[in-house]
Amino acid sequence: MVVSAAACGVLLTTLTSCGGGSDAQKGDARSAGAGTPKDKARTADLKRIPDVGDRLQSKIPANSRQVVTVYGEGRNSADSTVVLYTRTGSTWDKTAGWKAHNGKKGWAADHHEDDKRSPVGVFGLTDAGGVLPDPGALLPYTETASIQAPHYWAKSHWHDFDYVIAIDYNRVKGTAPNDPTRPEGQSKGGSIWLHMDHGSGTSACVSLPKAAMEKLLRTLDPKQHPVVVMGDRASLQT
Repeated sequence: MVVSAAACGVLLTTLTSCGGGSDAQKGDARSAGAGTPKDKARTADLKRIPDVGDRLQSKIPANSRQVVTVYGEGRNSADSTVVLYTRTGSTWDKTAGWKAHNGKKGWAADHHEDDKRSPVGVFGLTDAGGVLPDPGALLPYTETASIQAPHYWAKSHWHDFDYVIAIDYNRVKGTAPNDPTRPEGQSKGGSIWLHMDHGSGTSACVSLPKAAMEKLLRTLDPKQHPVVVMGDRASLQT
């Protein structure tokens, strides 16, 4: 599905939260490879998501059987590890893991527009899209050139939005990822996505290698009620 011409007009609003702007002029670091969370994630028969405390664990919906967990390295760090967990019966299995990046200034319990930090919390994953054709996504997928990263950004950022998965933070579920509606107001930020990695921190999104985005798009199933649990390690464990 391709969004209407009216939606294309929101490109700059969308990209201020997810992309580079003036920060994109900086050089990028080498893309990170696959990684794993702490040793707990390697144990068998996980009864809960590893290294996530009761506060956030309790916010994972009872019917969710797919959890993307973003383990931020530190409150002020742009480096993170993403792990996909799938629940079978009463146990969680680690399906895959990758090195990733989050907001260039780290994490915020109370995210606001342009703070360059990713929000801490548990959020739904209901909609996807990108500049590239649908790679076989199970989530509703909107193919649109309207979210193409502008070419006045650093070249390393040009493919950031080839694939995106909207994080349901201050957005309307069931709409294209670049829908500009922000139910909690503009100051709370929005347009926060999982998207392609350029090798360094983002404005608030979480970025992953292309292979990881393809894996998530082909795996996350609305029937399994997928969510993302995200934050720096200290905040996740509270």
